Amino acid sequence: MSQLDLNDVAIFVRVVDRAGFAKVARELTVPTSTVSRAVARLEDTLGTRLVHRNTRSVTPTSEGRAFYAEVSPAVASLHAAARGVDGADRSPRGRLRVSAPNDIGSTFVAAVVSAFTARCPNVAVDVELSMRTVNLVEEGFDLALRAAYKLEDSSLVARRVGELEADLYASPQYVAARGAPTSLDALADHALVLFRAKDGQAEWLLEGPEGVVRHKVRGRISGDDYTFVCGAALGGGGIALIPRIVAARDVAEGRLVRVLPEYVFRGAALHVVYAAAPKVPAKVVAFRDFVMESFAREGSPEATARTKPRKPKLGRIER
Repeated sequence: MSQLDLNDVAIFVRVVDRAGFAKVARELTVPTSTVSRAVARLEDTLGTRLVHRNTRSVTPTSEGRAFYAEVSPAVASLHAAARGVDGADRSPRGRLRVSAPNDIGSTFVAAVVSAFTARCPNVAVDVELSMRTVNLVEEGFDLALRAAYKLEDSSLVARRVGELEADLYASPQYVAARGAPTSLDALADHALVLFRAKDGQAEWLLEGPEGVVRHKVRGRISGDDYTFVCGAALGGGGIALIPRIVAARDVAEGRLVRVLPEYVFRGAALHVVYAAAPKVPAKVVAFRDFVMESFAREGSPEATARTKPRKPKLGRIER
């Protein structure tokens, strides 16, 4: 027996489902004779008649019914698999693998993924949290969230989500017990939670009413992950400089309050990064756009009050 032409098999299944050549021809936008010849070729390949033809309808023979019963589920599975990798309807579906930094992964990204899967029920999302820069193609990731000023890999597409700005926060309990500072100099009388301090010291590059200032600070608590820094502030450990998208949920629910709101740290930009391709999968496009939409709500300048207009970004939050 010659090798089966899967296109002919798929057409035969359609013919049986529609009980005729004409309906299938209209669906495929081809002449009726093209559909008839496809079924005839399949009959020649199998060496048996599959359908009875007359002027009013097409019905399967006993051999045709048996063959249809065997191949129809397989054809349906192929169509489902094609839809799973972004079929003609371009609806988001399938499994999405995402890489993200630890500190925004357990806060901002976790909230985004939960809301995204609710909006797109046909997409499953696997997230790997890591501070390393993964190789998207070699490691099988669909996209990554990266914080950087410049992305070097020209084989990737990078969509800028926004600037990772940070504000000064403390727990309401800390403020109730110690009061809120009224100036940067007043921070010397407060407990501070620092990010990647050296010997208990760090320098905060802040933009405020007097412009850009470099303010040296000391603190007894330090961590190398913003999730830890945020957690220490939540626990009453002191005032901390935390990226807005890390603190956003706790601020919205009253667990953190902003202090010295006239000051802001402007950090590196957050990007959504994915492999360049002539046709980007719908699941990637949908998640990319959802991240940008979510960041606009939780990480934008409008998320908290601001006393000065925006200026060019300064410094960076190390990643």
